[in-house]
Amino acid sequence: MPSVTSRSSSSAEELVQSRHVARPRGLSAWLRWRPDQQWEAYLFLLPSFLGFLIFTALPVVASLGLSFVRWNLLTQPEFVGVANYVQLLARDRIFHKVFWNTAYFIVTIVPLQLMLGLAMAVALNQPIRGRTLYRLIYFMPVVTTIVAAALIFQWMFNRDFGVISAAIWKLAEVTGLPVSPPDWLNDPKWARPAVVILTLWKNTGFTMVIYLAGLQAIPRELYDAAKVDGANAWQRFRHVTIPMVSPTTFFLLVIQMIGAFQLFSEPYVMTRGGPAQATLTIVYYIYQNAFQFGRMGKASAIAWVLFAFIFVFTFIQTRLQRFWVYYEARE
Repeated sequence: MPSVTSRSSSSAEELVQSRHVARPRGLSAWLRWRPDQQWEAYLFLLPSFLGFLIFTALPVVASLGLSFVRWNLLTQPEFVGVANYVQLLARDRIFHKVFWNTAYFIVTIVPLQLMLGLAMAVALNQPIRGRTLYRLIYFMPVVTTIVAAALIFQWMFNRDFGVISAAIWKLAEVTGLPVSPPDWLNDPKWARPAVVILTLWKNTGFTMVIYLAGLQAIPRELYDAAKVDGANAWQRFRHVTIPMVSPTTFFLLVIQMIGAFQLFSEPYVMTRGGPAQATLTIVYYIYQNAFQFGRMGKASAIAWVLFAFIFVFTFIQTRLQRFWVYYEARE
């Protein structure tokens, strides 16, 4: 009599042979034989793939090629090699100023937005009455059209009839202090803070919502254990809240720094890059060279330099996260 093992082996072989069918080769095989993913799925993905290829991938590759030519959209492109990059980095004083303007917005907007967003999230994570309404109010600027918001702030910062100037004049009248409102949008020293204030008003609500999600994911047992150990509110915030939301902080730091590098709409609407190019950013400079001055090659070179800056800063942040980002171990 055959053993149980031999019968099991022969049964397994028969099962494999019964399921084995000769598959066609070539394109017909690729279309017909998809036991886990049918070819119809690729048809549904095709429009998105074509859109990405035509409107994203190909323009990116084309911009890299354009960065090595001199072209004004009207004449034949002229190959100049790396001359656009050399002229941009070594001899273009406006680009140097634009770079430092962008750096100013990064070092002011990003930290302030993180701190304000975390403070608002901590406050609105408490069991207070009407906190859902407060959350809605603070998040509303995020969904506001940036052009409309910038036009309103442009009026608010007007020195002659803006509400901010009116409030300062009223304060001086009541207190007797010799203060007067600055010319926000026409003074290089005040134009950049005006853009920062608009950006913070517009985007801090998004930071608050992301931090709220991070705060609500912190186990309550950690706060209870800290209370048992005698930790006060500040110590619980410092030693429990901040480490536990550090992954959220890292995520927001990366995306907000990328957004600050790409700042465009706020200075474009409020100040047109002025006064004296005080609010001219890198992306605004790309727009000027491409569509105002007709320097498509130089504009493409600026775009790729901007990509290099963003890539380097993001890579550095990713490498440094292991020193300050705490990821909770999960079973």
